[in-house]
Amino acid sequence: MQTVLITGANRGIGLELARLYAARGDRVIACCRDPECAAALHELDGIEIHRLDVTSVDDIADLKAALGTRPIDILINNAGIIGPERQSALNMDFDGWLKTFEVNTLGPLRLAAALLDNLRRAEAPKLVTLSSRMGSLTGGGGSDRIAYRSSKAAINRAMQGLAEDLRGERITVVVVHPGWVSTDMGGPAAPLAPRESATRLAAIIAALDHGDSGRFIDIDGKDADW
Repeated sequence: MQTVLITGANRGIGLELARLYAARGDRVIACCRDPECAAALHELDGIEIHRLDVTSVDDIADLKAALGTRPIDILINNAGIIGPERQSALNMDFDGWLKTFEVNTLGPLRLAAALLDNLRRAEAPKLVTLSSRMGSLTGGGGSDRIAYRSSKAAINRAMQGLAEDLRGERITVVVVHPGWVSTDMGGPAAPLAPRESATRLAAIIAALDHGDSGRFIDIDGKDADW
């Protein structure tokens, strides 16, 4: 039995990951901004729900205090936003861009730093951040969604650096592209259902070993372009 902490667990991929790990009998710590409105999460048996806005230093501190010294086997940074309506290089909502960075880039690294001791207490801990091929500087062409793309490029680089910093420890740090998924963010035209994406992500996570640390992994399990 593993302890799996998932952010943004109230809908989409996060909810399906919570449902999948709970069904397997793992201890699931499901985090979301508004637990009172997370009806689907409350329907799952045996999970633990915490309030967490990843941009809130207080929320992160409260989560850390609630967890104490409990080991975390898998930390999945899933929470994210697509960014503001205006986010081309020629027409940017700069306040919205900053918010996108706070959620998609600073949030995952802040949480990882806060829970590093909990990860260290697990036998073979894994820190997984859901990113996007749209953040690729070599393979993610396009001039749309610059706020989102740049936030994902930045978290890719931050987690790459964290993997290097933790190279001498047992913590496996990876970023993963979950595919184009039909969520509120991905839209109805996306070819992957959240459950399929979650199932494939869980298989990728299960197969990870420390030699994979520092990788950017596509939903097919192969290396994605940085």
